[in-house]
Amino acid sequence: MTDKDIIIDINAKSEGVISKNEFRYNPDLKVGDKVEVIVDTREDKSGQLVLSHRKARVIKAWERVNEAHDEGHIVQGFVKCRTKGGMIVDVFGIEAFLPGSQIDVKPIRDYDQYTNKNMDFKVVKINHEFKNVVVSHKALIEADIEEQKKGIISQLEKGQVLEGTVKNMTSYGVFIDLGGVDGLIHITDLSWSRINHPSEILELDQTIKVVILDFDDDKSKIQLGLKQLTQHPWDKLGDDVTDGSKVTGKVVVIADYGAFIEVDEGIEGLVHVSEMSWSTHLRSAQDFVNVGDEIEAVVLNLDRESRKMSLGMKQLSEDPWTDITKKFPIGSNHTGSVRNFTNFGVFIELEEGIDGLIYISDLSWTKKIKHPSEFLSLNDKIEVVILDLRC
Repeated sequence: MTDKDIIIDINAKSEGVISKNEFRYNPDLKVGDKVEVIVDTREDKSGQLVLSHRKARVIKAWERVNEAHDEGHIVQGFVKCRTKGGMIVDVFGIEAFLPGSQIDVKPIRDYDQYTNKNMDFKVVKINHEFKNVVVSHKALIEADIEEQKKGIISQLEKGQVLEGTVKNMTSYGVFIDLGGVDGLIHITDLSWSRINHPSEILELDQTIKVVILDFDDDKSKIQLGLKQLTQHPWDKLGDDVTDGSKVTGKVVVIADYGAFIEVDEGIEGLVHVSEMSWSTHLRSAQDFVNVGDEIEAVVLNLDRESRKMSLGMKQLSEDPWTDITKKFPIGSNHTGSVRNFTNFGVFIELEEGIDGLIYISDLSWTKKIKHPSEFLSLNDKIEVVILDLRC
């Protein structure tokens, strides 16, 4: 070895010379070591063989890469740096491309965590024309996962509790990685209470325990539950809640026919719109309550077996017909609002929950009226006199 060159004996008539630069990767090179070379020029001006170690390494590397690709062998490579769409990996001295999608089975958020590291790969593609090599680390993980998957699937049973990782969230549920097998927790099986999105109670990559609710014949679709690991809220409902008791809760859902009130976590009761007011003029539930309102109600019917509860709001105030004879004695005058027409008369609301009927013959002494709408309009305020009371 000289300062600039390495003298190589290849058992020929003359020795060969290789620039020392070709061995920069091997600082421990010493006299007596065996190295791979290729004859670049048979003789230079000095009559010596001109050899190349770098070219020999490249040829050998391509042989090894092709063998690894054809035989499916696992190779080790050094991740050098990031590049557009992936990473550059040194495999046997050849720069191979590792696509971002082939690094891991999970989406990669930080590519830099892989740089300057040795990793195992599988050679998945070689383009001989352009001398391109594509490798994959994901393929090795998938092979391991497939083995794990077979083991997990063979042991699946309904009611079994497993540990998994939150893999993905959608508006309808959460996908859980059970160690190579994915299962879905539907949003209705996440919590006994109503939620709008799974992110309200779970986070990505969070490790949780789940219970297997169901799966199809080949166990490719696994239905999981989270709320089933805790006691059903109805089983914890106190004995003090009975028909006629007062409860306080939050409005969680509104429909035209009524509102659902959460009186305790996971326990809801329905207030039908007809139980919101003593008024006989049915309106929409939105006219009385809004989502998020805290309201008080009375339990009208409680069925613990079917887990249903009917509630009422109007029962918190007195039925307006209770003292009807005192408030509206026969012969007394009052002001009311026109609420509805019929062919035989018009209904007048004297106060909320109290309606009276004026027959068409009692509308006027002088006019002949074929229909009440000729004489009055809806919501008109008119003076009336009480002729009769019928509860």
